[in-house]
Amino acid sequence: MTAQIAIKAEGLKKVFNRRVVFEGVSFSLAPTQTLLISGRNGSGKSTLVKIVAGVLSPTAGSVSISGPSEGGYFGHQALIGMVSPYLQMYEEFSAEENLLYASTIRGEAYDQTRAHELLRRVALYARKDDPVRTYSSGMKQRIKYAFALLHRPPILLLDEPMANLDADGIAIVREIMQEHRRNGAVLVATNDLTDVDVYDKRITLDA
Repeated sequence: MTAQIAIKAEGLKKVFNRRVVFEGVSFSLAPTQTLLISGRNGSGKSTLVKIVAGVLSPTAGSVSISGPSEGGYFGHQALIGMVSPYLQMYEEFSAEENLLYASTIRGEAYDQTRAHELLRRVALYARKDDPVRTYSSGMKQRIKYAFALLHRPPILLLDEPMANLDADGIAIVREIMQEHRRNGAVLVATNDLTDVDVYDKRITLDA
């Protein structure tokens, strides 16, 4: 059954140190849709993702996210799973300890069956007890997907989704994106258009 979620952004503007990063950005995103945010480095792609996620506030405009929220986690972030270069795991923890901690901060019981399923999905189950600091950059990227998907969010926000991945890792992520899109919404920010096979809407930001 498709989750009844929706994202609506209206007239978004962001200014840093008197520099207008972007303005007049509006879009809507519904279940089974993918939004591509493209643009050169410095055009504000990551900033826009952070605003949608609620990590940053816009200088002007608004973002609303509606959908089913199962208690315990604050605000619309319960509906979001996020993967980004600036999100880091605790490197002294193992992969499984990171997922356990994710459940704790969300106020949820740890679902070990779900965690192990995701670790297998991202080809890290055999290394689940190893400290993340021993992982390659590609493995660190893959564990972020398990972290993002653990609470079954209907919305995936992906900033540079293929960063540091080899061919096998890229294939895993493509399958995750395709599977998620069947019932949820996917927002992808990248300047590499090969990262996205199919998208329904596109925003291009100018640097």
